[in-house]
Amino acid sequence: MKSQLTRSQNTVLKLLKKLNREISAQELYIELRKSQLSLGLATVYRALEALKLNGAIQARLLNSGETLYTVAQQDRHHVTCLQCGTSIPIQDDECPVHELEDQLRQSAKFEIFYHTLEFFGLCSPCQLGQPHAKP
Repeated sequence: MKSQLTRSQNTVLKLLKKLNREISAQELYIELRKSQLSLGLATVYRALEALKLNGAIQARLLNSGETLYTVAQQDRHHVTCLQCGTSIPIQDDECPVHELEDQLRQSAKFEIFYHTLEFFGLCSPCQLGQPHAKP
């Protein structure tokens, strides 16, 4: 992280670390309220944006338009169903994108905080027209 965090940014970051999962800004706002930490929703959004630009957190945009946030700790890879919205993390032992990251750091002089790799399609239940519960 490059700059000093504000109190609200620090509060948001601490909660993201504690939760240790992807979460939307609205859900994060609710979790803050449950923890008796009163930050307005606009403040939560501003804190998330600043933390993202600082490289402290990751943001992943879902096909529904919702953004999920998590502490920037590792690269994320998912398969996501376009019909039901199910998003399943892929365990990556050897990510093919790391080599490209190294090339971009050198050739484009670009500082990369993290990357996401997402595949879109239809899950088995949606392919078969079967009902299923979303995770």
